[in-house]
Amino acid sequence: MRAALFHQHGGPEVVRLEEVPRPEPEAGEVLIRVRAAAMNHLDLWARRGLPFAIPLPHIGGSDVVGTVEGTGERVVVNPGLWCGRCTYCARAQEPLCVRYRILGEHIDGGFAEFVAVPATHTYPIPDDVAWEVAACLPVSYGTAWRAVFTQAAVRPGEKVLVLGASGGTAIAAIQIAKLAGARVFAVTRGAENVERVRGLGADVVYDRAEADWSAEVFRDTDKQGVDVVIENVGEATWKGSLR
Repeated sequence: MRAALFHQHGGPEVVRLEEVPRPEPEAGEVLIRVRAAAMNHLDLWARRGLPFAIPLPHIGGSDVVGTVEGTGERVVVNPGLWCGRCTYCARAQEPLCVRYRILGEHIDGGFAEFVAVPATHTYPIPDDVAWEVAACLPVSYGTAWRAVFTQAAVRPGEKVLVLGASGGTAIAAIQIAKLAGARVFAVTRGAENVERVRGLGADVVYDRAEADWSAEVFRDTDKQGVDVVIENVGEATWKGSLR
């Protein structure tokens, strides 16, 4: 099969399209014929060897959709792989699993014609959802879903603040929080991003280049603040998030 892979860490120039053996599914796995694979920053970091060097050669690709060989079922793949047996998995804290791995980072991913994955990590895709749309979901939307529902347990009527609101995970968090019935406040930069984020469902959007967003959130919530902060930036916005 053909695969986009790299034999050394570096920039885009290290990626090569080569013929490699088709993976053989192990017990409990299925073989996926890849129909679409999206890119995200995780793929760029893996290619650059950040935060750690990975075994080479390596096939990237964490966001993968395709059909199950033998059945033809349309599926999306959950790229987070866990053991299901350790203490963390028993507590539904799978990302803390002692054997946690990510498809396309720790092991070969979906930038290939086929990929073998655990059957338990595949989920059906409705026929009316395009491959390219479904491929955008696993990493960003899976991360945001966990933040909104598993960690924060957002409920209808709560106020949610999303930082870095023009990024993929933040956009997902906005849409998922709205799905939960929350009132969503979002912070981004630039007039174009403000309009785009507002169009995606945010109730109130602040341009951090034009306003003291932390003070304005406090004012717009009648000095009560918000119930949940989805922090996607880090040190630059941490103090404002806690204010």
